[in-house]
Amino acid sequence: MKEVKTPKKPLIYYYMIILLVIMFLNAFVFPTILGTKVQDIDYGTFLTMLEEKNVKEVQIEDNQILFTDNEEKTGYYRTGVMNDPDLVDRLEESGAIYGKVVVEEMSPLMNFLISWILPTIFLYAVGTIIMKGIMKKMGGIGQGGMGSTMTFGKSNAKIYVQSSEGIKFKDVAGEDEAKELLQEIVDFLHEPKKYEEIGASMPKGALLVGPPGTGKTLLAKAVAGEANVPFFSISGSEFVEMFVGMGAAKVRDLFKQANEKAPCIVFIDEIDAIGKKRDGGNFGGGNDEREQTLNQLLTEMDGFDGRKGVIILAATNRPESLDPALLRPGRFDRRIPVELPDLQGREDILRVHAKKIRISKEVDFGVIARMAAGASGAELANMINEAALRAVRDGRKQATQRDLEESVEVVIAGYQKKSRVLSDKEKMIVAYHEVGHALIAAKQSHSAPVTKITIIPRTSGALGYTMQVDEGEHFLLSKEEIENKIATVTGGRVAEELVFHSASTGASNDIEQATKMARAMVTRYGMTEEFGMVALETVQNQYMGADANLICSAETAAIVDQKVVEIVKQQQEKARKIMTENIGKLHELAKYLYEKETITGEEFMKILYEPAKIEGSFEKNG
Repeated sequence: MKEVKTPKKPLIYYYMIILLVIMFLNAFVFPTILGTKVQDIDYGTFLTMLEEKNVKEVQIEDNQILFTDNEEKTGYYRTGVMNDPDLVDRLEESGAIYGKVVVEEMSPLMNFLISWILPTIFLYAVGTIIMKGIMKKMGGIGQGGMGSTMTFGKSNAKIYVQSSEGIKFKDVAGEDEAKELLQEIVDFLHEPKKYEEIGASMPKGALLVGPPGTGKTLLAKAVAGEANVPFFSISGSEFVEMFVGMGAAKVRDLFKQANEKAPCIVFIDEIDAIGKKRDGGNFGGGNDEREQTLNQLLTEMDGFDGRKGVIILAATNRPESLDPALLRPGRFDRRIPVELPDLQGREDILRVHAKKIRISKEVDFGVIARMAAGASGAELANMINEAALRAVRDGRKQATQRDLEESVEVVIAGYQKKSRVLSDKEKMIVAYHEVGHALIAAKQSHSAPVTKITIIPRTSGALGYTMQVDEGEHFLLSKEEIENKIATVTGGRVAEELVFHSASTGASNDIEQATKMARAMVTRYGMTEEFGMVALETVQNQYMGADANLICSAETAAIVDQKVVEIVKQQQEKARKIMTENIGKLHELAKYLYEKETITGEEFMKILYEPAKIEGSFEKNG
């Protein structure tokens, strides 16, 4: 259960309490300790006290009468002088002593000191102590917090002193090439003398680049774990401050700490937050704070000696946005790609994360790795966790192959949306749509085998999907393979048009995929006779999935659009021809999928190659 913490009261609450305490002390305590309080009373009250014999000592002056009472705790009183001839007789009758009453009143200077100076000093001291406590707690906050604006250039870097039980290279799977390049850094930190003997020095910095979730931060921690040296970790965004110059001060403080802890590793995550290209022509309109921070980082990297064993690692998934000065030799000398894992890498990652859960010995990680083509290390870890959660929901003590297969679908398409109930008509359309995809894929020689078809809606918005899994890993696609993919994508819409003589909105994602593949054939892959090997667009960021930008004239762009439409229509007609030739199997498979909602690839292939049993649409036959 999550602990519910009592919300802290605002600072003004404590100041008000302190002020009330000071007012109480000033009114009741200080006068008692440092001076005597004299009460002013009227003459009638004075006479009453005389009659009650409650007056002890009396001193008559020209303009006032001072006296004390007979109580144990003596009080001092003052009244005015009246024309009273019987006063002396009254004093004698009451037994009051006529003499000198000494009253030690507080001086005006002392009164000012007690009333104003001391409370102000006390309030300031308490406030300073409170603020220091708050600043200490908020010191780790990055940009935007009060702590960051008041820490005056402290880097706030997290320091991890790695032990023998820390993260090692064996804990990082699927990135063998990156580990090999980083192993040399570990070797230098272990045995720097053999490099010094030959006069070699290690690169001052290494830049880890790759898509999100591939393990860049994990690799940096593994380097520190293997070398067993202190590890400084800080995000690039933590250098960006509200006040100009604060980020540069944090950079200086970070490198100062690193030199004191050498040998060590400094890891700057998301370095593109401070390392973006500088715009020299933007006078007064740039981010002066970010540029000053970058300049300080460049200066510090030039200033420290790499032979001391201070290694700078940085990570980014936008390397094209970094300033060239940051990437030149002598700064980030090495660029280490941390790409999406291949088939064997995915299987190794699954095995590493599967050690953390109870899992059946019959699980085939190779099958799961093929199903999860294109998944990052973080997504694969999530799949293992989802499989464990599914096993718990079903009341089992270990995860099975079915749990892992379902977890792949959860990460790719989302959870089953049981609350979305399709009407019979919509369910029938989705069944024909998905079978249309599978039928076209199965009847083409260069398509991946169909492994699953389902018409159960998912939280991603999909009303159904067809899963194809390649037997092996493919790094190149031929023109024919791309055309077959486009034909397969159009198969859903073609099936709807053949059976229902209409089109639905269910093909929106198919249309987007077909258009993207056809455009890439024309503008990036040089697969048309009209343009040949001419690049007509560029991809700005290969790791973040950004759309490509055309680099051609408006007239050429119009021709490109025409060619894209032509390619998609050609493949759509090919799909229509295949579908027409196998219309009986389309109806039979759609009926089976409608009834079962989910079928495997084996069931699909068995029905596809058996003699047809249904003539015409099962909607009409029913």
